[in-house]
Amino acid sequence: MVQILTRKFFEVLFFMLFITFVSFLFVRLAPGDPVLTILNVDELSVSQEQVEALREEMGFNKPLLVQYGLWLFKFIQLDFGESYTTGQPVIDMIIIGLPATIELTIGSLIVMLIVSVPLGSLAALYRNSWIDQVSRFLSILGAAVPSFWLGLIFIDLFGVRLNWLPTMGRDGFISLILPSLTLGLAISSVYVRLLRSSLLDSLSQEFIRAARTRGLSERRIFFVHAFRHSLPPVITVFGVSLGSLIGGVVVIEVLFAYPGIGKLVVDAIRQRDYPLIQGYILIMAIIVFIVNTCVDLSYRYLNPEMKLKERRTN
Repeated sequence: MVQILTRKFFEVLFFMLFITFVSFLFVRLAPGDPVLTILNVDELSVSQEQVEALREEMGFNKPLLVQYGLWLFKFIQLDFGESYTTGQPVIDMIIIGLPATIELTIGSLIVMLIVSVPLGSLAALYRNSWIDQVSRFLSILGAAVPSFWLGLIFIDLFGVRLNWLPTMGRDGFISLILPSLTLGLAISSVYVRLLRSSLLDSLSQEFIRAARTRGLSERRIFFVHAFRHSLPPVITVFGVSLGSLIGGVVVIEVLFAYPGIGKLVVDAIRQRDYPLIQGYILIMAIIVFIVNTCVDLSYRYLNPEMKLKERRTN
């Protein structure tokens, strides 16, 4: 465990240096000029001297590497800078919007588990039956339907026609239902098929046959042995697809006007708000890195073979 944590520590250092440079470079090379956005040149006539003066004040006249070095020095001090449009500290704006994004993410994952675990398990238990056929059809249909289109259907049906659920804003649990249902159903199709194939592979292993010969019940064999053995591939795909999940959260937040950091960064991109964009990229990258680290560590619990390999190497 100490070796793993030490290796992860150096990985974090390299990862943070790499992601800070890449995010800074990509944001600076994006089209548009934040100086012109701040001065509102479309609505107010400004001189070139005013533009250059503001550019110098904001440090945009310095070489790119110098700008990165100054920004990195502030970042080491946990100073993400201030928003160009609101003047508020970026970290405060992210902290305010992060709970809403976390709520939406957790709600979507709960919907995904409620849908994918029963469907994937039943499809594996009753292979080639009508349950399996329906499960595969629904998973293919879910993969083919974009999440934003599904969200529009839900808004029209449950919000406009039936008037059962709110379609905009964040006003308690009821406002979380439609966005969570939209994103959760959109991502569950992948995990239904993956869990089905992983369970079928587990049920064909030698240790399952050995458990049956020892007289264990089919329920215990499935839930204690086969299901646990099938989880590592599912968790691996979850760690890899976490970036796609975050991207889906951004789309759903904009669609339902949900006040999370996804909607916040979309507004920041429109306004060329560099500090807020960079802060969002870094926070999301850190979250993805932490989740993937937890995924790696969970293998030691879910897959006892890894523990045996570590003991043999040591």
